[in-house]
Amino acid sequence: MNQLQALLNDSLIRTKHVENAALIDIREKKVCASTFGFNVPPENALSLIYVNLLQVRRGGLDFKQKYYKCVRADEHSICLQNPDVGFIVVKTKTFILVASYKVGMYPSVCVEAVEKLADYFREKGS
Repeated sequence: MNQLQALLNDSLIRTKHVENAALIDIREKKVCASTFGFNVPPENALSLIYVNLLQVRRGGLDFKQKYYKCVRADEHSICLQNPDVGFIVVKTKTFILVASYKVGMYPSVCVEAVEKLADYFREKGS
């Protein structure tokens, strides 16, 4: 397990309110770390990098062949959900963090954990 995967596990999965997570390198346009079993196809990674916030607010987003409605979207993060699962996308200078939660998990804890990790990356300049 590389350092970034360990960071995802330690800071997100251990909260027990994040089901899966991935870290996408914006410059390389590819997933550089993800939790076990969470595969983010390249076309989904690219769609998250070049997302149109106004369009997402109005029409939601398709991710991994599922439709999600937008709960919140700003220049740093997007929160999306459907009846079974939700996910958050947070952008830093270098990375896009994607994390999902499922029924029975607290979305607010997932969002807080992901945004704290993003703040950590921002403090480090990445």
